[in-house]
Amino acid sequence: MDDFLKIGAAYIRVSDERQDEYSPDSQLKKIREYAAKEGYQIPEEYVFYDDGISGRNVKKRDDFNRMIGTAKEKSHPFDKIYVWKFSRFARNQEQAILFKNLLLKHSVLVVSVSEQIPEGPFGTLIERIIEWMDEFYSINLSTEVKRGMTEKVSRGEPICYPAIGYVIKDGKYYPDNESGAADFVREIFERYANGEGCRTIAVSLHERGIRSRLGNPIDNRRIQYILNNPVYIGKIRFSTDGSKAVSRKNYDNESIMVVDGHHDPIISMELWEQVQKRISENKIKYPKYARSDAPTDYLLRGLVKCSTCGSTLTLSSAVSGKNKTRVMQCCAYSRGSCRVSHSVTVPKLMNALVSGLEVALGERQFNIVPKKHSNSAPKPINYDALITLEEKRIERAREAYLSGVETLEQYAAAKASHQEKIAQLIAKRDATPIVNIDTTAFATKVEEVVAAIKNPTITDKAKNEILRTIIEKLIYDKANENLAIYFHDF
Repeated sequence: MDDFLKIGAAYIRVSDERQDEYSPDSQLKKIREYAAKEGYQIPEEYVFYDDGISGRNVKKRDDFNRMIGTAKEKSHPFDKIYVWKFSRFARNQEQAILFKNLLLKHSVLVVSVSEQIPEGPFGTLIERIIEWMDEFYSINLSTEVKRGMTEKVSRGEPICYPAIGYVIKDGKYYPDNESGAADFVREIFERYANGEGCRTIAVSLHERGIRSRLGNPIDNRRIQYILNNPVYIGKIRFSTDGSKAVSRKNYDNESIMVVDGHHDPIISMELWEQVQKRISENKIKYPKYARSDAPTDYLLRGLVKCSTCGSTLTLSSAVSGKNKTRVMQCCAYSRGSCRVSHSVTVPKLMNALVSGLEVALGERQFNIVPKKHSNSAPKPINYDALITLEEKRIERAREAYLSGVETLEQYAAAKASHQEKIAQLIAKRDATPIVNIDTTAFATKVEEVVAAIKNPTITDKAKNEILRTIIEKLIYDKANENLAIYFHDF
């Protein structure tokens, strides 16, 4: 063993099935013990963790991708990645081989602490067999779970958390009359049947402080989902394609099965039919993608943020003045979940942007957000998403306590643990600096961008791409008529 400890990394993934032999903390403890025997230490910054994510695809595994990016850095911070089992690394053999070979090119090995692999060709064969068995298990488990869920739905039994307006007790849905959720579901159906729009209803509920089960505002899309959900007339709906059809609001898809449930309806069949009739009429009046003149790419697409809620300003259907100038609006306000309108014409925003860029050039002062990640660097950590995840875990712990699954002491301990993590994440997020720099090189780049967006021969799509080379985000404050410009380094 060397006289000094070498640096390794740990990757822990907890899947939706929650069938791991050890908890994440126990896995990390076992990994560190094993690594120490090999002369490796694993610093906290090299512990990568994905929670509730399938191992069959890497697209949504943020920490996995961050780990791969870190391993590829020129500084080469670690040369071994320890996992409890190879299935934690990947349950798709093709991707397992791809990423292991990629890591090998950077002299990084993937080591399973519970599956000992001998060296040499025979060891490689065993590893491939393990990968194949992991993938087979994943596919077979998915098939069996889907079969079981389909069978349960066919008997009218619930298989998921209840919709707004219901609670679940002893495996059955009951109208949530105690909290009043069932009443406001009835209110939604009645108001829509009487001619009110989804956004109007959403704004009204938002102003009264009515939230979803997870504490989120009920926007117009959630209102539409509620109005299309047959659970409220005593039905159980299930998408046999993995909920893709329902999540895409394709309620007429052949993969959706609707059966009679064993729970009491919240609304009458007469009211349901009135609402469905109006929904059908509105589909004819306002067909999807009816605004064929709406550009898919425009100069400020995806760059301007609402100063109230942080959502993106998008082109709305509204126009201004005799010239019918295009208007941008906070997308959350359009859905009814943001209270403050940020309606502004595109020319006004463009004038403010150009003016702001010229002022920044004149003063040689640029608000720089820390350098964005490249393909060879780790992704910046989304602390807000991690904080939201911890908040959801607190809510799940509370539900487990209320349903009798966990004791008050267990709930209190879990809540305290997650609150501590939230405090740590907030501290790390708030410590992320925004610095001011004054360099000739940066000013030259900004001058080139200003000249490009003033050039009438360049398309809006191209100008948007050019702006993105220097602009991190634009925050529009309608109340103070201010457009804040945040640059990113290049």
